[in-house]
Amino acid sequence: SVVADASSGTGICTELLLKSGATVSAIKRNPEIRHAAERLLSGQSGFCSVVGSAQATTLAGHSVDLIVAARAFHWFNEPATRTEFKCIQKPGGHPALIWNERRIDTTPFLRAYEKLLTQHAGDYATLRHKNTGLESLTNFFTRPFLTHVFFNEQQFDYGSLKGRLLSSSCSPAEGQPGHHPMIANLRRIFEAWQEDGLVEMQSETKVHLGR
Repeated sequence: SVVADASSGTGICTELLLKSGATVSAIKRNPEIRHAAERLLSGQSGFCSVVGSAQATTLAGHSVDLIVAARAFHWFNEPATRTEFKCIQKPGGHPALIWNERRIDTTPFLRAYEKLLTQHAGDYATLRHKNTGLESLTNFFTRPFLTHVFFNEQQFDYGSLKGRLLSSSCSPAEGQPGHHPMIANLRRIFEAWQEDGLVEMQSETKVHLGR
């Protein structure tokens, strides 16, 4: 299959697609992030790094079997992206929108972590719901679409949990207002709910597949 990974980031999803045997165009405009993917994946068969965006991929018309947006759809301009995807996908091709939704109210740790994000992570509450509801998906696909849901869980020690929090675009970075109170709160939450030095993050991976 010929795949476009729209807003491919550092190449995490691109790598999985390459392992399936697909030819993948990893599309990212930000040079620093794009270069990180190139360092990871250059030399792998089927990998192509592309300077572009979901709204302007630069790919040829009707050239792609599958268009993947992994944890990126909430950033997109929906009408412009829909137009671009329809342009580049082959007849019978599919766009697939993928993201993880954390189970925010199933354990004391997850409830505390959600509260931390709401308190400290800037636009988190707004971005969490942007472009992810049924209305947005229905407008984007324009035709009936399928949703597949896969449960997954990860275990984090404190260092990896801190790294996960700071990888969020909403989290204040070192030197920004609110950073140190957020980290102090994270440490308290971790110590309260860790077992054998680990906490568990439960999520559902949702794959919305349409035309």
